[in-house]
Amino acid sequence: MGEKQRKKLLVLYASQTGNALDAAERICREAERRGCPASIASTDEFDPSFLPDEEAVVFVVSTTGQGDSPDSFKDFWRFLLQRNLGKSWLQGVRFAVFGLGDSGYQKYNFVAKKLDKRLLDLGATSIIEKGLGDDQLPSGYEATLDPWMLSLWSMLYQINPKYFPKGPDVMIPRDKLIDQPKYRIVYHKQETLEPELMAESDIIQSARGMSPGKLSKDKTKPDCFLKMTKNEALTKDGSTKDVRHFEFQFVSSSIKYEVGDVVELLPRQDSSAIDAFIKRCGLDPESFITVCPRETENNGSCGKVTTHVPVKLKTFVELTMDITSTSPRRYFFEVLSFFATDEQHKEKLQHFALPKGRDDLYNYNQKERRNVLEVLEEFGSAHMPFEWLVQLVPPLKPRAFSISSSPLAHPAQVHLTVSVVSWSTPYKRPQKGLCSTWLASLTPEQDINIPVWFHKGSLPAPPQSLPLILVGPGTGCAPFRGFIAERAVQAQTSPVAPVMFFFGCRNKDTDFLYRDFWESHAREGGILSEVKGGGFYTAFSRDQPKKVYVQHKIREMRKKVWDLLCDGAAVYVAGSSTKMPCDVMSALEEIVMEETGGSKEMASRWLKALEKAGRYNVEAWS
Repeated sequence: MGEKQRKKLLVLYASQTGNALDAAERICREAERRGCPASIASTDEFDPSFLPDEEAVVFVVSTTGQGDSPDSFKDFWRFLLQRNLGKSWLQGVRFAVFGLGDSGYQKYNFVAKKLDKRLLDLGATSIIEKGLGDDQLPSGYEATLDPWMLSLWSMLYQINPKYFPKGPDVMIPRDKLIDQPKYRIVYHKQETLEPELMAESDIIQSARGMSPGKLSKDKTKPDCFLKMTKNEALTKDGSTKDVRHFEFQFVSSSIKYEVGDVVELLPRQDSSAIDAFIKRCGLDPESFITVCPRETENNGSCGKVTTHVPVKLKTFVELTMDITSTSPRRYFFEVLSFFATDEQHKEKLQHFALPKGRDDLYNYNQKERRNVLEVLEEFGSAHMPFEWLVQLVPPLKPRAFSISSSPLAHPAQVHLTVSVVSWSTPYKRPQKGLCSTWLASLTPEQDINIPVWFHKGSLPAPPQSLPLILVGPGTGCAPFRGFIAERAVQAQTSPVAPVMFFFGCRNKDTDFLYRDFWESHAREGGILSEVKGGGFYTAFSRDQPKKVYVQHKIREMRKKVWDLLCDGAAVYVAGSSTKMPCDVMSALEEIVMEETGGSKEMASRWLKALEKAGRYNVEAWS
């Protein structure tokens, strides 16, 4: 790059749910606001062999589950791990890493940390200390991102003032930087459309394939459809929770799955809310549209993207835009301010978009879980064009659930164990989970086809010869119901290894999920019976003055747990991500220390080796 040219910033992101993309786009906008051109790409769209040609790269990477990297990062990371890349391969390249994670998980921001270390090993120079965004903070990762970006601009300016010709603090006014939306809407005359009858899966594929919220890894066409055959309450009267057992059958085609797999369901939004959104935005629900990125425009058409079949506007909104369950991001409020005609509305929206308004926005928006429709109704003078709405309304995401059935024990069926989510916000506004509430409202008689996608979770299906130590409090028991049911079928024809299962809930009388199922398998000769080398152990936390949790029961059974581990057992943990996985790990560390006489560090290394060997698996959710 010639010295007279302006310095350019490259921002690479690896996103699983869209948060890292959102943060990366924000870094680009803030750089350009200060006069520094910036380009952005996903790590699966950028050729890593060109990294040595870059002068300054900002990486924004998320960590998913138990320290996993996003799908879009895996090939990129594999390339960086090549041994033939020397210690000076990235000499002259400056970089900064910002991670998105959740400190409730053990491997907090693991991907950002290992990327930062690897880039240094390859000879790159760090511009500033890596930033670690934390979902547990009141305003999420943005609480860390705002000050981190200010440090980034300051350090870049010190390195070379040409990044910011007027200085890192001189910004183009926000009202001058409103860009064109990234997408355009093409409206189609109904009479010019083929009168063909599209299959439901093709409509979903077309609508979701056009959605700006689609990540490159996403499959837009459902794997198949499920139909509910059973909706049964598992918790009893007096419980603080409403947990349901759902059974589904395949519609037309079936998909092969294994125990431990995950199914994603696309929830249906409330039709009256969709109608209210369309009316508030002045849209025609019956018009047929295609959505395409602006850069693919070709003489007014959508260029190569015309392969998308037009869909009804209302259908597109229903299938791709989350109107009622997700809070909009900060940029939504910034863009909305440009279209507000009421001065008070404009002022408040602009305040929300500024770093100093971050906490106020958090209290108004995320903490109260305000949805798009509520925000638009509150700021009634702001009329955002549909092109911007398509870009900025949060995408409607499928909801993932651990499968609680076994294809061997429950052929042609899928079972789920779902907690129906409801809560009150700080201002006592009642809120409900979109998908769980919708599922709970369904009956088999309604005959509704539910679009689903199957994929591998964090719990690999165990061979029947592998001894198991299962820990699944609450709905964490779901995948293990499938494990036990499958092993019971296998035991009818061949020997199976022993299974210990630790289950926990608040009260034995009201929250004991699948009680009859577990107890029947714990009886003489059952899969969970002690005579078979296994066992079933329960912790009812609120049934006595002192709370008892699964980790306490693990400690009580320390000798048996240790013996099974020595026999080659694998540990599987499923449930809430808050404290439980860490507490279980600590209990097992204590057992290893006691039985070996080793130090805490040694015990930790022993369990890490277990994990590396695929014998310690965790699936946790927040």
